[in-house]
Amino acid sequence: MALINLTPSIVLASASPRRSSILKQIGFNFEVMVSTHEEEFSNDIDLAKTNAKNKALEVSQRDNRLVLGCDTLVYLENQVLGKPKTKDHAMEILQKLNNKEHLVRTGVAFAQKGVLLSAKIAETRVFFRNNSPQELLDYVNSLEPMDKAGAYGIQGLGARLIQSICGCYYNVVGLPVALVLDMLKEVNHSYDFK
Repeated sequence: MALINLTPSIVLASASPRRSSILKQIGFNFEVMVSTHEEEFSNDIDLAKTNAKNKALEVSQRDNRLVLGCDTLVYLENQVLGKPKTKDHAMEILQKLNNKEHLVRTGVAFAQKGVLLSAKIAETRVFFRNNSPQELLDYVNSLEPMDKAGAYGIQGLGARLIQSICGCYYNVVGLPVALVLDMLKEVNHSYDFK
């Protein structure tokens, strides 16, 4: 019987529990090493990719393994909607998204030993239901929106707000699985599954 190599094959440059959960779900062996790079903030359509590259590069200068950096942003009419600072701010964001379509863009980057190997963006269109003011308030009062771009989590109670999506579901959660796997092939990295 062959021994399974449990040495982490990649480093995730993110503190996001959702990204860790997805990597575990698909069987990846990885270690978390949070990037200290300050995220930039603008309405640039490629901002998620820029932030992902910076995170991956920063961590790759501290560790020799392959590093995965990510950043997820929510755009409404070409404006970035960040994470809410207060419950009132969360309500304001959700009211803007209500009964509308918006765009979720996740930048994904791989770097090793201070060298950028690949950086791409996944894009998903999300359509909100016409939620009542009480439905939005109930969601805000759950406190789930408080650490999430666009003030909602599709994988949690926020699923109630969504009419439909066009594109990768996992991208909306924060880690576009198919893109990550394709990029790993592109950089010729063999990865260990648990």
